[in-house]
Amino acid sequence: YEFSQPDFVTSHVIIEHDDDGNGTISFKRRSYGENLVEPITISSSTVDKLDAAFDALNFLDSNENYQFERDFSNMGNVAITLKKSGKERTAKYNWTSNKDAKFLMDEYRRISNQFVWMFDFNLARENQPLETPKLVDSLDSLMKRNEIADPLQLLPFLQAISNDERVPLIGRNHAGKIVKQIEATCGE
Repeated sequence: YEFSQPDFVTSHVIIEHDDDGNGTISFKRRSYGENLVEPITISSSTVDKLDAAFDALNFLDSNENYQFERDFSNMGNVAITLKKSGKERTAKYNWTSNKDAKFLMDEYRRISNQFVWMFDFNLARENQPLETPKLVDSLDSLMKRNEIADPLQLLPFLQAISNDERVPLIGRNHAGKIVKQIEATCGE
């Protein structure tokens, strides 16, 4: 997956992963001169949803152009590549009316949001702990808008935050509330 929109704060994102969800996320921020690269593990439930969308599209054997008739590149351009069984295909679009192609675009954005947020939080926790409550607020906002790929995957991370004395109490308490919301919603 590759996303680019030079005018956005996070202007370029590349997510590469194998069938098990192990891979890397590379992203560029306006304030940094180079790409930041982090290892990621996408949850098996998210990988299953991605696989289902690829299968529904018959992605590798199709040559369908998913691009909507109008250009919406102001919202960013997406390139999705699938390599499997010796075949490879890339589809490029910035908006689509195909529900499965839109799901792929949206789900990879949610994956990006999840792992970039974790990177930002870890960076703030080490260098600017007073910024962490604001980041917990931003996660809460992302979750309310369904912009996180797998909230369950965040549970151990959030539980650790709620007990981390480097994080101000207001941030720890808010992380604890998010944990309870995830547990109630997902039946943990």
